[in-house]
Amino acid sequence: MPNDDLSRCRVCGLELDEPPWGLDGKTPLFEHCSCCGVEFGYQDATPAGARKFREAWVASGAVWDEPARKPAVWSVEVQLAKLPEGFR
Repeated sequence: MPNDDLSRCRVCGLELDEPPWGLDGKTPLFEHCSCCGVEFGYQDATPAGARKFREAWVASGAVWDEPARKPAVWSVEVQLAKLPEGFR
């Protein structure tokens, strides 16, 4: 079972069903996060890239990329507090 950091989006902290960068943390799925919209393997490849994408996402209102998947009770602050350690 993957550790918590491997199962979270590096940009927004969303917990995902599959590790977006694989169980080894090095093999991106090249899919999009339903919350922030980042494509795993591109904008989140480095901590600096993830921070830059996050900054732009938060500045634009932290709008869900797939609004139908947004939980009824959701807090951007709570989710961002769960970012993988090296990407905060």
